[in-house]
Amino acid sequence: MDDKTQKLNLKREVGLVGAVSLIAGTMIGSGIFMSPQTVLSTIGSPGASLVVWACCGLLAILASFCYAELGTVIRESGGEYIYILRTSGPVIAFMLIFSSVLFVRPAGVAGISLSFAQYVVVPFYPDCPPPVLLVKCVAAVAIIVLATVNCLNVRLSMSVQVFFMVAKVLALVVIIIGGLVMLFRGHTENFEDSFENTNLAINPIGIAFYQGLWSYDGWNNLNYVTEELKRPEVNLPRAVVIAISLVTGLYLLVNVSYLTVMTPRELMSSNAVAVTWGNKVLGSWGWIMSVAAALSAFGSLNGTFFSGGRVCFVAAREGHMPDILAMAHIHRLTPFPALIFTTVVSLLVLIPGDFQSIVNYFSFTAWFFYGITLSGLLYLKIKKPELPRPYKVPIILPILVIIVAVFLVLAPIVDDPQIEYLYVTLFIFSGAIVYIPFIHYKLCPGLLTKLTVFLQLFLEVAPAEKNL
Repeated sequence: MDDKTQKLNLKREVGLVGAVSLIAGTMIGSGIFMSPQTVLSTIGSPGASLVVWACCGLLAILASFCYAELGTVIRESGGEYIYILRTSGPVIAFMLIFSSVLFVRPAGVAGISLSFAQYVVVPFYPDCPPPVLLVKCVAAVAIIVLATVNCLNVRLSMSVQVFFMVAKVLALVVIIIGGLVMLFRGHTENFEDSFENTNLAINPIGIAFYQGLWSYDGWNNLNYVTEELKRPEVNLPRAVVIAISLVTGLYLLVNVSYLTVMTPRELMSSNAVAVTWGNKVLGSWGWIMSVAAALSAFGSLNGTFFSGGRVCFVAAREGHMPDILAMAHIHRLTPFPALIFTTVVSLLVLIPGDFQSIVNYFSFTAWFFYGITLSGLLYLKIKKPELPRPYKVPIILPILVIIVAVFLVLAPIVDDPQIEYLYVTLFIFSGAIVYIPFIHYKLCPGLLTKLTVFLQLFLEVAPAEKNL
């Protein structure tokens, strides 16, 4: 038990290689296999879609530079939550954790599981879209299996992560090599007049960015584990540059490969781009791409679960979440209650949701809070210049990223208002209403205490040490 207990203490054990793997491994998930057709159909032309992918990568790099400075000034784990708590106060931090735990993270899990299910089912339905109910059932099974793996054993879930990381990079390399071979053979017809029919309205640009940025989601993952990073002032910025540059390069080459092999029309009408690509390039071996894409999504889903408990822990330790969510299983030492909670909410989000709308609302909410987090960096730069800053970015960087965040949040609403965005906004602000009675005035603690004691005994969990 002693050596296991030691593992609960945060040691600075994540080096540069581990840090790069954590960022790149979470970023390369289902997005690059699911979003290209939506980006292309929304923006209208192959050239513009490649520009969107490049801009998304650039935006991720700029935003993560700003996060690197935040991570070296506020050296606590917890990402946006802890930064907003320290700069904007507890009410906005609670609004973030309220929407993150009840919507953003479960939406991420549901979105990735849907794309996993799509790729598992597609080979059995070559000529028509697979039944929605079947896709959702497969997605639900994937969520339950991974929740079980993560609840049972930390080491097992890390082994799963490493295996899938290798599988997905190999899959992308196969797609890139196949595309480059076709390109050198002279298949350049899809790149002639590549900016024709570009859609330059505000809403399509915003939605195209939402879909592209979904594939880059995970660029901020290292900030959730700052307390475990060796020499964060050096390794945080380095890891960010290496990982995001690598992923951006891979994504651009993969999109070039898709467009070399498929016409824009074929790409837009495809349910699963990698499978269509595989069928055209690998022939009877096309099913391999379906397996690779499914493995990639499965690995990313596992990574999302693995890091998911951390924000819950930090919020519960700050008193913003029920105590039960900051507890760990006494024998298995896994964040049992937090994982079960995320699983249940993810399954609920899965029932009504489809992939595109989940991604749009996910990105809308995420960029709302990224904007607030970076406003906190501006505040620290202007009001507290005396704080030690081992790593600094020019003040223009956070300003640029905040302008883009404001555009990404407002673009879809201004140009093409949909009632769903109003619901999401109301949901975010409802966090403030919940905060006043339950967190500030601590109403009905008696009922909660009884429930906590019951669940603690039932699930065999105990409070984890504060520095978990």
